Amino acid sequence: MKISTKGRYALRVMIDLALHREEGLIPLHEIAQRQGITVKYLEQIIALLSRAGFLQSVRGKSGGYRLVRPPEDYTVGEILRATEGKLAPTACLEVLPNQCERRSCCPTLPFWSEFYAVITNFLDSKTLADLLPPEEKVMPGRCLRR
Repeated sequence: MKISTKGRYALRVMIDLALHREEGLIPLHEIAQRQGITVKYLEQIIALLSRAGFLQSVRGKSGGYRLVRPPEDYTVGEILRATEGKLAPTACLEVLPNQCERRSCCPTLPFWSEFYAVITNFLDSKTLADLLPPEEKVMPGRCLRR
């Protein structure tokens, strides 16, 4: 399984918004600049996150984006599913109940099912708040620009 840049950047955007949540609405260009993502690509990511109901957006000169919920109420799993789609390691696990014609005799299905459960449980056990760096580790000019 490989997470695309869209999924990885979505996590970075959500972390950025969480770090700056006390500032109110955050303009798109500020997020783009801090995260080193083009505005055009960021618009696509923001659209997915907004469609998932994760962000509030306000248009206009004083507009921008902010999280709808506190950081501890977002799981990494739901953010990645909003941007990546299903995270199942095999096609037969993407639809439940499993419709594969070989499901009753497939020797690898239990392995893939368990693997998928481990991935899902791990991603859903981590929240956006878990990804926020401790204040003392955030240094000006480093990866996470405040």
